[in-house]
Amino acid sequence: MIKIYRKTATIKAEQFDGSDEMINKYHIEYDEAYTVPFRIEAIEGWIGVEGGDWIATGVHGEHWIIADVVFKQTYAELPVIPEEVSLSIKDWKKHSRGLDQIFGMVYQYEITRTQGSTTINWIMCGNQDAFARAWLDGYVVEEEHD
Repeated sequence: MIKIYRKTATIKAEQFDGSDEMINKYHIEYDEAYTVPFRIEAIEGWIGVEGGDWIATGVHGEHWIIADVVFKQTYAELPVIPEEVSLSIKDWKKHSRGLDQIFGMVYQYEITRTQGSTTINWIMCGNQDAFARAWLDGYVVEEEHD
């Protein structure tokens, strides 16, 4: 019986733009003898990389190339959330709270029209999906601006 799976690992990826900075960062070589002249040492050995391709980096520093169209169909950026929300997530998970309890609190504040915590107010302001994705998949903490 065929089952359906989703990827659960997060990766770091950067879109190749052909800049000297990226060429140096990833030790990319140029050899016009190849059909794709830019080459990077990846899991499979030396492989061609074109502008617009994504260079993914695994947990052990290994690289692999993903075509832009495949990357866009397969990966989504982690949600960016405020630091206060990330602290709430850590605390609620530490105390074994579930999403049902969190959204129950949000609903209670919504129907009673009372002021909730910063996190609950953030969730109530149209960030329910971002919160659920952050809870399930991970997140990036929003950088503070001076």
